[in-house]
Amino acid sequence: MKVFKFGGASVKDAAGVKNVADIIKRFGDEKILIVVSATGKTTNALEEVVNAYLKNTDELQDKIKVIKDNHYNICKGLFSDESHAVYQQLNDIFYDLEKFVSKDRPDSNSYVYDQIVSVGEMISSVILSQYLNYAGVKNSWLDVCKVLKTDDTYREAIINWEDSTQKTNEILRPLLEKNTVVTQGFIGSTVEGFTTTLGREGSDYTAAIFANILDAENQTIWKDVPGVMSGDPRRFQDAVFIDELSYLEAVEMTYYGASVIHPKTIKPIQNKNIPLLVKSFINPEGKGTKVFGAEYPIQYPPVRVIKDNQTLLTFHSIDFSFVADDTVGDLLKAFALANLKINMMQTGAISLQAVVDNSPEKIEKVIKLVKNIFNIHQENDLVILTIRHYNNDVIQKHIADKQVIISQKRPSTYQVLYMK
Repeated sequence: MKVFKFGGASVKDAAGVKNVADIIKRFGDEKILIVVSATGKTTNALEEVVNAYLKNTDELQDKIKVIKDNHYNICKGLFSDESHAVYQQLNDIFYDLEKFVSKDRPDSNSYVYDQIVSVGEMISSVILSQYLNYAGVKNSWLDVCKVLKTDDTYREAIINWEDSTQKTNEILRPLLEKNTVVTQGFIGSTVEGFTTTLGREGSDYTAAIFANILDAENQTIWKDVPGVMSGDPRRFQDAVFIDELSYLEAVEMTYYGASVIHPKTIKPIQNKNIPLLVKSFINPEGKGTKVFGAEYPIQYPPVRVIKDNQTLLTFHSIDFSFVADDTVGDLLKAFALANLKINMMQTGAISLQAVVDNSPEKIEKVIKLVKNIFNIHQENDLVILTIRHYNNDVIQKHIADKQVIISQKRPSTYQVLYMK
């Protein structure tokens, strides 16, 4: 049994959906679980719906209509019969969305976010499932909320592995015995039945969870690139293809911000030694990159990762006392409570510098928690460049014209923070 994940770029239009169907047909009668993301930029569009709803603006219905029209147009390019059942399914989904936004706004913005943004995956999975059946690929559609159970940490939900395993075995396994199954990435639900999301770009992680529970032969992520590259080819024209990665190297790359694989993806498959394949839906015959438990050393080229929109927070001890262990502990606890990951950190005698993603709400929470201990300075619009397997020539090439603020060098990793 295989697990396939298709991202939004692969189903952004009718031609993309047809291409996915052609890929699935290549695998004949093999049992495949398909995990699909929202189409194209739908998640961004739904985030605009969230903002319009929370601000109670007149644009709310217009923003929903744009999403409706886009998906109905995709269907028109796929189904010749305008009375096809897919239209009623989409109507039902949009009816539920409009019913939700007609109600009073709940106190939790994160709860609102998950109830609205999760609609994108529901829509794309319905369209894909219906078209696969239409194209002769028999499959069942599954609401992932019935099997993936989480806590109630909205926007960053934590999987309940015991309940999810039980539900997967009870509901999903019997469906896979019959034919291919199409379900949604990125989302789950609490035990009370409220929809949750697993964090942006979380569909890779969804696929990995199922690969683990189902003891899959492998997991494949279908992308618009040949596989894993030594840098984003849109930013590094000299980026080269990497045909093999160890689990460890993949974890390091995703930790530092490489977007080709979601950071949480590796652990579930590594725990059961399940290979991960990163392949191109544009050229499905291509070899792709294999991520696995390599038992031999792999020689890597310099791998470069850029994280934009970074904020430098500098914490100075108010009374000029040394930054003692307990004080640093209080500060790190504040970051944990705000769910704000530190991307770089540097300490001095009476100060600590932390570089984080520019998330205003989370940053404000950290500042509020420690403002009685530290004077705090904030600098925005910065960039982190991370180079794995660096050499001095590569470093100089990339920082020669940069205004460097912080740099750190470890045996296999170089990081630099600079002004945009």
